[in-house]
Amino acid sequence: MQYHPPMNFAHAADLAYAASGAPVNGGGGPAGMLQFILPFAMMFAILYFIVLRPQQRQKAEREKMLSALKKGDRVVTTSGMHGTVIGLGEQTVTVRVADQVKLEFDRSAIGRVVEVSSDKDA
Repeated sequence: MQYHPPMNFAHAADLAYAASGAPVNGGGGPAGMLQFILPFAMMFAILYFIVLRPQQRQKAEREKMLSALKKGDRVVTTSGMHGTVIGLGEQTVTVRVADQVKLEFDRSAIGRVVEVSSDKDA
């Protein structure tokens, strides 16, 4: 009877590797590279159309709104303060929030321009 030593992990790994077949496309070349890159390209495309593109559009609309500010516009700041624009600087906006109360804000602090309705519901 012949003695066979117990199988260790390294020996089992060698047997498994030897038993596996050769790659279908030879393991390299353009087809192998395409199979590797295609999922990453698809993930980037999905990320671009779901996250990046809408974010860029929203940023462009906000910059357009800030550059179109003019005296007399009713605005709401990002902190929720309502007022009327009475002065414009290159980086700042002066807003009247009450009689004789004028506050100066950075342009980036303007959250939105409020449309003034012509009829009053009072």
